[in-house]
Parts: sequence; structure tokens; C-alpha cells
Amino acid sequence: MEATNRFFGPRVPKGARGTREFRLPTLMFLGAAALLLISIFLPYWRLLLEAPQFPGGLVIDIYVNDMTGDVELLEGLNHYVGLPGFDEGATLERQIAVAGIIAVAGSLAAGIFIHTRWVVAFSIPMLAFPFVFLADLQYWLWRYGHSLDPIAPFSDAVGEFTPPVLGPSTIAQFNTWALPNWGLIAAFAAAVITVLGLRAHRRAWEPLVQRDES
Repeated sequence: MEATNRFFGPRVPKGARGTREFRLPTLMFLGAAALLLISIFLPYWRLLLEAPQFPGGLVIDIYVNDMTGDVELLEGLNHYVGLPGFDEGATLERQIAVAGIIAVAGSLAAGIFIHTRWVVAFSIPMLAFPFVFLADLQYWLWRYGHSLDPIAPFSDAVGEFTPPVLGPSTIAQFNTWALPNWGLIAAFAAAVITVLGLRAHRRAWEPLVQRDES
């Protein structure tokens, strides 16, 4: 029982139940978790491509488990360059993305019952998630750019390349812009709210934890 109390920490003092000081961390954690869940339905990343033969440009929107936009047209171009098909990339990530995001949000929501420093461990997945997404996407951009089929008609003309996960680049005659989209913005916003929630959590509960330890 003592170990359990050290893990979960003190309860809300009598007379203070429902006060803003103790409600604020809970509301922030739940708000961040809800925002991350909403991000599942939003595109995380956008790629814009411009070339002389496509004056209107091409657009690809990446969700955590899908992609939309000029996918078929770009797949046709990729065939001539020797790039792998889009369905060959990040297959594991796409399969576990929704369940993973639900688990991350659930971990943070579970943290509302923990009033000690252990709450940080339950917050780490939320804080890390948007950075992990970008790192994984950058890996796949690198892998695609270094997996050209040597027998494709234009693979030698393009050569190996690594477009940045964010920002402009040039690939052969294409100018590209990689941009964060609403889902990724929501994930970063959730991470910021989590940090603010941890600060509010510390202000509310640290004095009580120190009191019980003294």
C-alpha cells in the first residue's frame, strides 16, 4: 500500500476539491489527449511539387495511415524514375498508427490519476510523438530517394536524393515544398499543452508530496 501511495501520490485535500488549482492539470491533459485523437482525421504533412509540365502543381497530403491528392499521377512519374510504389513505404507505421495514437492519448489521460513525478513517464509518449513522426517520415524520404531501380528510364538522370521533411528542395526538374499540415500542428499543440499541464501539475501537487515525505 505504501508503494502504491508513493506512486499515485496524495489526494485532493478536503475543502480544495474542485478548485482551479487541482482541476487545471486534469483539463490540460484531457484537452491534449483529445486534440491528438482529433489529429487522426487530419492530414499531417503536405508535399507540393511544381514542374514546367505541371503548371498547376501537384499536391500530396499524408495522413497517419493514408495519403490523398495527386497520388496516381505521381505514382506514374515515379515509375519512370525508378522510385518504389507508395504502398511499399511505412507499411508497419500505417498499420499501427491509429492504435498507437489512441495509446499515446490514453497514456496521458491515465496520468490525471497520478500526482507524483511519475506523471512525466506517462507524458513522454505525447511529447515525443510529433518528433517521432517527422523522424520516421524523414527516414522514408531518404530510403525512397536511395532505392531507385537502376533499369528505370530516368533513374540515372535523377540520381539518389534526400528531400528534407520540411522546407524546399529540388528533385530533377521538380521544385518541392514539404509543409506541416493540420494533423501535425495539432500534435505539436497537444505536446505544448502537455508541457503546460506538467507545470500546472507540479504547482498543484508538489507541495503536498513534499508534505507527505517530510
